[in-house]
Amino acid sequence: MYVSRCLPNTRIDVADALRGIAVAGIILYHSVEHFDIFTKEPIVHTLPCDQMVGSVMAWLLSGKMYGIFAMLFGLSFFIMNDNQQQKGQSFSGRFAWRMCLLFAFGLINVAFYDGDILMLYAVYGLLLIPVSYLPSRVVWCIIGLLAIQPVELYCLLTGTTIDHTRLFDIYHKTISLHENGTFMENAINNLQYGFELNLRFNIFSGRLTQLLCLFILGMQLGRQRLFYDEGQHRRIWHWVCGISTTIVIVLSLFDFGELRLWLTPIYNLCILMMTVSAVVSAWYAFKSVRSVLRHLCFYGRMSLTNYLLQSVIGSFIFCGYGLSCYRLVGITYAVLIGLGMVICQYLFCRYWFKNHQRGPLEGLWRKLTWL
Repeated sequence: MYVSRCLPNTRIDVADALRGIAVAGIILYHSVEHFDIFTKEPIVHTLPCDQMVGSVMAWLLSGKMYGIFAMLFGLSFFIMNDNQQQKGQSFSGRFAWRMCLLFAFGLINVAFYDGDILMLYAVYGLLLIPVSYLPSRVVWCIIGLLAIQPVELYCLLTGTTIDHTRLFDIYHKTISLHENGTFMENAINNLQYGFELNLRFNIFSGRLTQLLCLFILGMQLGRQRLFYDEGQHRRIWHWVCGISTTIVIVLSLFDFGELRLWLTPIYNLCILMMTVSAVVSAWYAFKSVRSVLRHLCFYGRMSLTNYLLQSVIGSFIFCGYGLSCYRLVGITYAVLIGLGMVICQYLFCRYWFKNHQRGPLEGLWRKLTWL
């Protein structure tokens, strides 16, 4: 059974910066996808570079930003859980209640945007409770098992196929409503099918086990205190960066072919680890990098608020009941719109933190957690 090392858990600025990168990346890629509207209509304003911009954004962001967010979720769980252990108190029941609150936030969010992740994160988060009692050697084994994509590997070895017909049927209905439906019609449909849609998409994309892997990995990195600049931690991050970069380069040279469903999530995981390790290494190695990335700390500290706001604003901009930009702008212009959203939210964060310690929803979540 794991026992706290009783070391102080001070605020980790580089984790806030990574969280800011993750939320900003999520917004940018949602904009690339026109907030889940893949229309067959001709788009009015396009640029010749749209295809290239879309490919680059997919390589950098798709499946990676959610993963970073999940990893940092696990880290936050460890810090709160460890702080309570040091006081001789159990955090399990309180955390379960906290996940119920997160699920409620997800219900609000999914009414605006069908691609909500908060409800799934709330369910995944509950699984952290039993894992948190296990010793580290067992936890590392679980992480290793989940990292090799066991579901996809099983399907590959046995020839089993998963029927995704239901997923595509829900998508087609949902996209049609995004294009032509009223806000109320969209909200009702999203509330009815949003959770199922995202769960099925996690199975389809290989994220079912990978997100759980990253939740547990974030918790374990917290146990090892690797986000603190202590001991040989910089060297460990350098090794992680070197190994993950090498794997990414090697896998980039091959056509996955029949192994695509198995190798693509692993490839994305390596890009994610390359990104995280590069940011952490540069953060502690270069003062200039810290100076630049500290701006994202404000953004990351308000990640829940920013995530919900992007659903409200982005859906209004792109959906048919709003400005209908899904049929007006191509990928490049959509990315610029997403960048504008990030900048506006960043300015709001700077203004808000002049007089408040936490973001609006972050403060509410904390108060309700500790009722």
